Amino acid sequence: MNENDAALPQSRTAYVLERLKADLEDGVINPGDQLRQTAIAKRYGVSPTPVREALRILAADGKVDYTSHRGATVRDFTPAMAHDLYRMRAELEGLACEIATERMTDEALARVQEANEILVRATEAGEDPARLSLLNREFHFSIYAGTSSVVEDSVRHLWERFTPSVTLWGVSAFSQALDHDHVGIIDALERRDGAAARVAMRTHVLHAWQLRQTNADLRAKGSEPLAPEATS
Repeated sequence: MNENDAALPQSRTAYVLERLKADLEDGVINPGDQLRQTAIAKRYGVSPTPVREALRILAADGKVDYTSHRGATVRDFTPAMAHDLYRMRAELEGLACEIATERMTDEALARVQEANEILVRATEAGEDPARLSLLNREFHFSIYAGTSSVVEDSVRHLWERFTPSVTLWGVSAFSQALDHDHVGIIDALERRDGAAARVAMRTHVLHAWQLRQTNADLRAKGSEPLAPEATS
């Protein structure tokens, strides 16, 4: 056992899993990258065993492709997979926004407005795209915080499934367009119009998908696996 393993504050597998998820979300590890167990173990200061277990968990969750013979590779979403994910996000987040509106208190609305104001100021200041992406996530989840854990966890799961190396917030025109969408969402929340909030959020998520499709660097590039008969 690596002598650093014993110093970790949680189980070694959970620690490695948390670090890998953070690196995927932050773009430190990107789609198509091969994940070498020995290199990861050295980077995180653990033995190879918890790395292997963490990679198996990520494989079961669909984030990496893993086999005992070829190792692990970060899964690059195919265009169809990415489109499916955005469509699911649109429906679920639209519903979440409607539920949040039904339960919206003045205090909760103020937190949403504040989160949006922080994002707008950061966008206008031209802050780092990774920072803008994080603030956008905080804005969205400031809304979903007014639902329930089952709703919030379901939305979070979809967000975590798609972690492209390049964010929409790295394109100035896209950032401005998404900020504008947020204005419509907040307007519906302020009017306590759940149906309108649902439509505004659903439209916003699909708009993000459409923007991604207009930029070659932002589109999903994964290819569909060959059919079994094609590989024989």
